[in-house]
Amino acid sequence: MKISWRLPWLTRGLTLALIVVTLQACSVDLYTNLDEREANEMVATLISKGIAAGRVMQKDGKLTVTVDEDQFSQAVTVLNMAGLPKEKFATLGTVFQQEGLVASPVQERAQMIYALSEELSRTVSQIDGVLSARVHVVLPDNDPLQRNAIPASASVFIRHEADLDVNPLIPRIKTLVANSISGLTYEKVSVVPVASQRASEPVAGAELTSFLGIWMLPASVAKARLIFGCLLGGLLAALSCLGYLAWRKQSRRRKVYPLQPYGPAK
Repeated sequence: MKISWRLPWLTRGLTLALIVVTLQACSVDLYTNLDEREANEMVATLISKGIAAGRVMQKDGKLTVTVDEDQFSQAVTVLNMAGLPKEKFATLGTVFQQEGLVASPVQERAQMIYALSEELSRTVSQIDGVLSARVHVVLPDNDPLQRNAIPASASVFIRHEADLDVNPLIPRIKTLVANSISGLTYEKVSVVPVASQRASEPVAGAELTSFLGIWMLPASVAKARLIFGCLLGGLLAALSCLGYLAWRKQSRRRKVYPLQPYGPAK
């Protein structure tokens, strides 16, 4: 009798396990080890394009962005067009981490040039409409006694959205780079803008679809139907088990306490 009463709980557990396995099988990891701001930006971009995406918390506090397995390639394309995830740039603190006891002048100079390039690249990439940016700085090692010194120069490459008017930004970028490096003039800074050819594609499939009175993305309807079918099947199985247990209990009561015929006692 004790084993029979466990049947509804067993059915419920199997149903929940089936739902979890189904969800895990439909979703795959897109990007991992993300901070909250970056993960939110990626999820918002995917949802605006009609791609169902979610966030999963990792053990170390970082986030993982997940998408449906059948939309994996489309999600990667959408994020690449949007310039996500943002490129990671080294900072002055990380570049100048002392690894040895004494650094050579050549090493210090190379680290300084690299750190300046990374810092400027990160600053330019934060401009609205700029998808990615790289700054290449050239600081010649001139002799102090040389009369004709070679001036410093810098080249800036930016990839921007196709609908962005980049012409007003070029003078500002040149001024920013020239004022950030000692000995660099405005005329020695060149900016090469390249428009993204696919960034201005129209949004497709972002309309919501109603399922049982709930509005959701079209890509999530199939998963919602599958989950609803699993829940309905589990509910019917649980009700069947409860009905069977009730009938069995009633049958046992009839065997233990049989009905006595009416009439005077003999």
